Amino acid sequence: MNPVYIFLIAVGLAMDALSVAVALSLKFRWVSLRQFFRLSFHFGFFQFLMPIIGWSVGTRIGTFIRDYDHWAAFLLLTFLGIKLIKEQGGETDYVKARDPTKGRWLVLLSLATSMDALVVGISLSFIGVSIWIPSLIIGAVAALFTLFGMYFGNKLRGKTTGYLGMAGGVILIGIGIKILVEDLFF
Repeated sequence: MNPVYIFLIAVGLAMDALSVAVALSLKFRWVSLRQFFRLSFHFGFFQFLMPIIGWSVGTRIGTFIRDYDHWAAFLLLTFLGIKLIKEQGGETDYVKARDPTKGRWLVLLSLATSMDALVVGISLSFIGVSIWIPSLIIGAVAALFTLFGMYFGNKLRGKTTGYLGMAGGVILIGIGIKILVEDLFF
């Protein structure tokens, strides 16, 4: 798969992490580099790990649906993109803990922002892409976007961040359409 497409997928997936990081930084004052590191490391690590898990599952079921894999990848990515777009808009109460960069909240937020990456891993297995490089890119982009979101979240107080998720959704839908068109016509 073209590295540009992998990067675009990573950007689309990182929008959840970015949105959560911005939302958390709007609610909490970040006081230490440890908090920045914990949140960005965990978001990046989970975004790295989940596509590998999804790819492992997809390779096991992929032989059963090989003739329809492009449709499966298209439908999964389109569903994911629509989900990201529909989730935007309302005020989200992400966490009520004192420090969302510690303990169970950190794990729950990391899982929540990386579930989409699991689906992408399944999709990548259907089209026969090796998972290691895409997972590294997805994890690194998520970690960087999380840092960006945390840093600039305080500067965005009072402004909407809903467009971030919408952009991610459009990117994922576009990648799904590209996979379908390439497999059907080329």
